[in-house]
Amino acid sequence: MNMNDMKCRIIRGEVKPGIRAVQAGAEDKAAVNGLMVQAAAWLQSKGSKQWHELLAGEDRHGVPEAIDRGDVFIFKKGEALAGMVILQQHASAWDRSLWGDEGHESSVYLHRLCINRDFAGEQLGSAILDWAVNGIRFPRKDRIRLDCIASVPALNRLYSGAGFEYRGPAPGASFNLYEKRVPAAD
Repeated sequence: MNMNDMKCRIIRGEVKPGIRAVQAGAEDKAAVNGLMVQAAAWLQSKGSKQWHELLAGEDRHGVPEAIDRGDVFIFKKGEALAGMVILQQHASAWDRSLWGDEGHESSVYLHRLCINRDFAGEQLGSAILDWAVNGIRFPRKDRIRLDCIASVPALNRLYSGAGFEYRGPAPGASFNLYEKRVPAAD
């Protein structure tokens, strides 16, 4: 899909003062990959295996293809890449395995929220979550869904603190599910 065919509409260009939201393009693929690898290395340094496959050159979320579909959004301060997030308009096989058969047509799936370590401590993750709810619109979508590792309290606090409703554990998995209603696009 050509990004020009993408039907989302950014309605708030800044996620925080001085940090702008941009739909990622092909020219951003290397920087986005670098940011995810940086995050994976930081997580590993903290004893987490989350995103460990990125350190081996594997990307289970197919981020380059997600960029081509227009599902990746980056957050920049000047030319510095401060963060990124995937907002998928269609449920992946992973999403369907966690969420079951209901609600996919009206849902956007949030994945790979990632912050450049140079911007750590600035509440950018919370600001990106707020932007995903209030700064962008998708036609016929009225909720954002996400999953996170159940055994990581900080992640669960981040999402619940941003107003995402805990929807329970994913069946047969060690992930918690969260969902938040969003205003519908015009």
